[in-house]
Amino acid sequence: MRNVASPDINTEDFSAAVDFLSTESDVNPDRIGILGICGFGGMALNAAAIDTRIKATVTSTMYDMSRVIANGYFDYEKDAATIAKERMANRKALNAQRTEDYRTGTYKRAGGVVDPLPADAPWFVKDYYAYYKTKRGYHPRSVNSNEGWNTTSALSFMNMPLLSYAGEIESPVLVIHGEKAHSRYFSEDAFKKLKGANKELMIIPGANHTDLYDNMEKIPFDKITAFFQKYLK
Repeated sequence: MRNVASPDINTEDFSAAVDFLSTESDVNPDRIGILGICGFGGMALNAAAIDTRIKATVTSTMYDMSRVIANGYFDYEKDAATIAKERMANRKALNAQRTEDYRTGTYKRAGGVVDPLPADAPWFVKDYYAYYKTKRGYHPRSVNSNEGWNTTSALSFMNMPLLSYAGEIESPVLVIHGEKAHSRYFSEDAFKKLKGANKELMIIPGANHTDLYDNMEKIPFDKITAFFQKYLK
């Protein structure tokens, strides 16, 4: 396995699921909704933009993977020239790695959550550590818990903005994010692109990014259920 993440393949994952469900005898093809968490939240919006068979979409603690890979974290704090310079440096390094991977017949991994955790690690890295490196979320086959994705996967994300047509989604969308999440700006900016009265942004008080992975007290199950019940009639 090459441990590849891809904006195209991972968006297609949703549509492939819809393909299957739409042809099942016990499924109403007009009542299919999707839910995406973290990076797959961005993929879910991308899928909703292209696949009109998706009748309702929920994103939770969403990451815009193409944006963060192309621009780095907190790009609103940087000027355009700095971002472009950093992006070119990343391109050169990643393409050099492609050559090396081909030469050696292996694939360099990007590395998962840093371990051991440095004392001066950013607070959101500490949140990730508390999930991926503990019994909350650790799994021996988890890329984030271990060696990370194929390093050069980043190239396709860098060159393919995921949310280009999010403003053309006509079906209902519920965007959920934690108030204290470092990634909150991804959901808020994505929500600004959405149009229509059937779009909603829900901010969970006090929640950080990984709370919405597994914190049963903070994940708004009732809201998600009500949303799907309302729009998947």
